[in-house]
Amino acid sequence: MEETGFTHFDGQGNAWMVDVGHKEDTLREAVARGSIFMSPECFAMVRQGSMKKGDVLAVARVAGIMGAKKTWELIPLCHVLNLTKLSITFELCEERCQVLARCTARTAGKTGVEMEALTGVTVALLTIYDMCKAVDKRMEMGEICLEKKSGGKSGQFFRDMPAPEEEEKESESTGKRAGRNDL
Repeated sequence: MEETGFTHFDGQGNAWMVDVGHKEDTLREAVARGSIFMSPECFAMVRQGSMKKGDVLAVARVAGIMGAKKTWELIPLCHVLNLTKLSITFELCEERCQVLARCTARTAGKTGVEMEALTGVTVALLTIYDMCKAVDKRMEMGEICLEKKSGGKSGQFFRDMPAPEEEEKESESTGKRAGRNDL
């Protein structure tokens, strides 16, 4: 079958699952991040652990890990992977009323774990929204991206991330709002 530039389509444009059987196993790791912005009231409840549904971040951590494990069931052409590590971490940024989530996925195998990391962080953020929506329906999720990956034929990837001071300068110069503090 003739391949196009996209690995999940053959020469005739038909979707197919890429054959990775010939590839060597390598250690592969990916880290994805994303954020959810909320009202100051909601942020305080998340930080204090006082949401009626329980410990928002603990539940979101487990949900993110579970979601990452099911990536192959959600994304049609993803391979089933033997994941060796999944972790979800959170940073609370009070000045922006932001919860920054990161998912790290690792395997020793023939294909990467970028989709697992992206799925994990997204499910964690969706869970935060679900647990907090009674307090703040205006929450916004975003900034979801691959931060870095290693292993495999394409090697290492690092997203260029501006320092927080540079982000503030950009926000001031463009008039772009830095967070959801105005709710």
